[in-house]
Amino acid sequence: MAALLNLSTDSLLNHTVHSSKKHGISADGTIAKTSTASSRPISVLFVCLGNICRSPMAEAVFRSLTASDQRLGHIDSCGTGAYHEGHSPDPRTMSTLQDNGIVDYEHSARKIQVADFDNFDYILAMDNENAHDLLRLKTRVIKNKHAGLNKEKLSAKVMLFGDFGGKKGEQVADPYYGQNNGFAVAYEQMVRFSNGFVAQVLDAPK
Repeated sequence: MAALLNLSTDSLLNHTVHSSKKHGISADGTIAKTSTASSRPISVLFVCLGNICRSPMAEAVFRSLTASDQRLGHIDSCGTGAYHEGHSPDPRTMSTLQDNGIVDYEHSARKIQVADFDNFDYILAMDNENAHDLLRLKTRVIKNKHAGLNKEKLSAKVMLFGDFGGKKGEQVADPYYGQNNGFAVAYEQMVRFSNGFVAQVLDAPK
């Protein structure tokens, strides 16, 4: 997982996906809320490479910290690659979550889909390579006339999750090949980033 492989954008563009509830979304740029108080809740997708370490941890922590918050809609995670599609999160991710009181999280790894750019307001990458691949795919989707989606709606806000942590451009290192303390460090970041998202997006002055 340390070496990032290119996304198969052509296969994604030709992949049949199920469309879910659509969301009004602002263009990429500075941090801004993508839904108003009078509109639908904000949906968030967390993305890493294989969707078994960092992004499921981010999803689980975010869910735990924002439980029952009616301002939020669908929350999910996925990977830029299909290396572990259908697998459960890494046991070290699960044990880190459990050590911190999150004991009810379940997830099956999946790869990013074209419809995700239409269905989520925020797509939050764990590192710069993830963000680069997501933005490249989004550009391809918008330019492709056969994507089957309204390109005017494909403006999901792609950014680093770490941008909400107080240090612009902060990344979450992939702990897959490292020691267990890498998962503990990632957990601390997920908590900090999640609280930052709530403060900067959900609790920001209307």
